[in-house]
Amino acid sequence: MRRTSLIAAGVLLLVIVLLGVAQLVLPGIAAQNIRDRLSRSGKVLDVQVSAFPAIELLWHDADKVVVRMASYRSNPSTLSQNLVQVGNVGSLDASAAEFSAGLLTLRDATLHKQGNKITATGTVTEADLRASLPILDAVHLVSSSNGAITLQGTATVFGITATVNATVRAQNGALIVAPDVPFGGLATITLFSNPKIAVEGVSAAPAPGGFTLTSQALVH
Repeated sequence: MRRTSLIAAGVLLLVIVLLGVAQLVLPGIAAQNIRDRLSRSGKVLDVQVSAFPAIELLWHDADKVVVRMASYRSNPSTLSQNLVQVGNVGSLDASAAEFSAGLLTLRDATLHKQGNKITATGTVTEADLRASLPILDAVHLVSSSNGAITLQGTATVFGITATVNATVRAQNGALIVAPDVPFGGLATITLFSNPKIAVEGVSAAPAPGGFTLTSQALVH
């Protein structure tokens, strides 16, 4: 009986030691894995991972992840895949001084996730828009209300200058932009779409040299 008790105590002690080692080691390993993955798309400044018990990380669950990047660049599909991977993170606090996905470039971009709610912000400058689309002469924020924003763009094509308003809004969980002209729906462009992430709305506010965008979404 005494020997059985000693064996049980020894096993319990071993389990406690292993859990303690895991608590110390696993968050660092998880942070390094995230750093390595993000390094393919930009310059990583810092990554922090928290989980208790840390054994959760073996199932890719984390309580909190903090990411700081100087720059991030990817195509929209890669960005969409990366966003899906944050579904098992309870709290995410990510930022990038320069964020580029396709033709869109954001300055001082942030992404916050709490539970299944995501909020993303970033500043769009006219200079970056003109660099990505040389035909654009100017883009101005016209209005922001009811989860949608209206932009006014002036472009020159073959010597002809035209000014058109376009509305950016959520539609069936996707983020779209459509020109405010008759039959403008035929020219609708999908900016973001992922079946596991439902965009709820966007808003904007004037900023020096451009405007700041904010988007809200839910992770399924």
